[in-house]
Amino acid sequence: MDLKKLLDEVNSADKAWKDKLAESDELFKSGKREEAMALKPDVDRLKAAYEKASNEYSFARDIDAGMNSNGGQQAAGAKMVAVDENDLAIGMSAKELQNYSLLRLINAVNESKMGDPRAIQKAGLELEASQAMAEKLGRDPKGVFVPWDLMITPMDARGGAVRLRNNQMVGDPEYGGYLKQTQLLTGSFIDILRNKMVTRQAGATVMTGLVGDIEIPKKIQGSSYYWVGEGGGPTKSELKFGQVKGSPRTIAGYLQLTRRFIKQVSMDAEMLAREDLASSLALGMDFAGLHGAGAGNEPRGIQNVTGIGSVVGGTDGAVPDWADIVDLETEVSIDNADTGSLAYITNTKMRGVFKKTPKVSGQNGFIWEDGEMNGYPALATNQVKSNLTKGSAIGVCSAIFFGNWADLVYLLWGGLDLIIDPYTNSTNGDVLITAMQDVDNVVRRAQSFSAMLDAKAS
Repeated sequence: MDLKKLLDEVNSADKAWKDKLAESDELFKSGKREEAMALKPDVDRLKAAYEKASNEYSFARDIDAGMNSNGGQQAAGAKMVAVDENDLAIGMSAKELQNYSLLRLINAVNESKMGDPRAIQKAGLELEASQAMAEKLGRDPKGVFVPWDLMITPMDARGGAVRLRNNQMVGDPEYGGYLKQTQLLTGSFIDILRNKMVTRQAGATVMTGLVGDIEIPKKIQGSSYYWVGEGGGPTKSELKFGQVKGSPRTIAGYLQLTRRFIKQVSMDAEMLAREDLASSLALGMDFAGLHGAGAGNEPRGIQNVTGIGSVVGGTDGAVPDWADIVDLETEVSIDNADTGSLAYITNTKMRGVFKKTPKVSGQNGFIWEDGEMNGYPALATNQVKSNLTKGSAIGVCSAIFFGNWADLVYLLWGGLDLIIDPYTNSTNGDVLITAMQDVDNVVRRAQSFSAMLDAKAS
C-alpha cells in the first residue's frame, strides 16, 4: 500500500480544484459571470475528486497503521480508526462553543413556528452555525444542523452537563426536579454514542466525519510460495484486491420536552438531550451491526453477512456447551482471522446459562467467569436476539457471536439534523425533537466472525 502515492494524489487533486476555483473567481471579478458559471461543473467535479482522494488516503493510512501494529490479540475496545474529524468543523471558537445553547435554539424555532416571526432572531449563533454546517456538507438540513464542532468537542469545554431523563417535567422530581443535583459528564456527543454501543466496547471500529460514499480496500488474495529444484523457478503470483462499500443511511430518534421544562429549567438543554439521543442512536446502530437485514434502509449486520463461520446446535436448536464456545473460536481461527479485538457477544439470557454451566461436567469452572469465555472478553446485551427460530424451537433461540470486532466498521457522516416539532403535542405545549444522523456499518472480512443462531436456554 503506497501511502506516499495516495498523498501525492490528494495534493494534486487539491491543487487542481483550487486552481479551477481561482480561475472561476477571476472571471467573476472581471464581470464575466456567464463564463464563470460555465466552470461550475468542473469546480464541483474537481472538488469531488479531491474529497474522494482524501478519503481514500485517510482509510489507507488508518488501515496501514492497523496492519503494521504489533500482532496478536488486542484488548477489546482498544481499536478505533477515524478520519480527521476537523474536516467538517466550521471553526467555532471556544467562546462560541460555550455560548451555543440548544435550549435557545428550540425556544426560538418553537416560538417562530407558533406565530412569532421575530423569535427566530434569538438564536442567531445557532442558526449561523447550522447554515455554516449546511455549506460544509453541501446540502440543506430537514430542520437545523448541530455543528460538527459541538459533536466532537468535550463537554468540559462547553460548561456543565447533566444526565438526561426522557419526557422531562419540572413538576415531578423523578422527571426533572432532581436536575438540581447533577453529575458532570465528559466527552463529546460522539464519545457518548460510542460508549453506549456494546459492539464498540468489544472493539468495533468507528469512522467519523465522512463525506461522500466510502470504499474500504481489502486484500483478497496474496502471493504463494513454492519449493523449486535447481534451475527451476516459482510460478508467478498475483495480488488481488476488493472493496467494501458504505453509503449514508439515516437513523433517527426523538426526545419529548414539556413546555414548562423548556421555559423553567435554566440548564444547557443540549447537554440533556445529547445523552438521550445518543442512547437512542447507539441502540439502533448496535442492533444493525449485529442483526441488520441489509434491506430497505437498514445496514447489513453480522448475522446476515455471507461467509461468516457457523456453529449449529441441532435440528431444533440446543443448549450450548463448552464445545460450542470453542467451536466458535475455531471457525474464525481456521481462516487465520483470530487476531485483533476478539470477543464473544450474546444476550443476558445466555450469560445466565453460561454462568451456571460447567465447562466439564463434575469439575470446577463455569463457561462464563469473570467477564470471559474461553479466555476472551465476553459481553452481554439484550440487543442480541433471543427470539430466533430453529425447527420446532419457535421464537426461543438466541444468538452468540465471536470475532475480531475491529472488522465491524461503523461509518458516521457529519451533520446531526434536528427537527423541532411544536405541533404534534400542541394542546399541552410539549415539543418533540427528532434527531437524524447518516450512518452505515460494514464488515471488512466475513471470515473474522462466527455465530451460533440456535442457542436455547433449556
